[in-house]
Amino acid sequence: MVKEERDCSKAMRCIKDALEAVEGKWKLLIIYALCGGAKRFKELSRDVVGISDKILTSELKHLQENKLIKRTRTDESTITIQYELTAHGRSLNKVLFELWNWGSAHRGEVIGKSIGINQATDVE
Repeated sequence: MVKEERDCSKAMRCIKDALEAVEGKWKLLIIYALCGGAKRFKELSRDVVGISDKILTSELKHLQENKLIKRTRTDESTITIQYELTAHGRSLNKVLFELWNWGSAHRGEVIGKSIGINQATDVE
């Protein structure tokens, strides 16, 4: 194996690790929903439109295992559980911003209509 092939294999391993941490239809959307701060389960369920409670539970567990979010339980008069990004999870902010930029441009290329940052919440 030549040096370039080994370097490419190492780079692909890092990319594969990153993709495995955020793979699937929902994980990046959950991370995006948490960018504004901690949220309770039902808030996340409402913000990530279309996700079932069963899938949300599974995805939150996977994100915790990858140290992208943390789950905090408070023992007040009523027990509350909140989810929030860890520092490691917040390190994806730049990636999410670039993905949003690319997605907007891609939408414009394919559909013929890109969206601005202020219009993002109005799009299905």
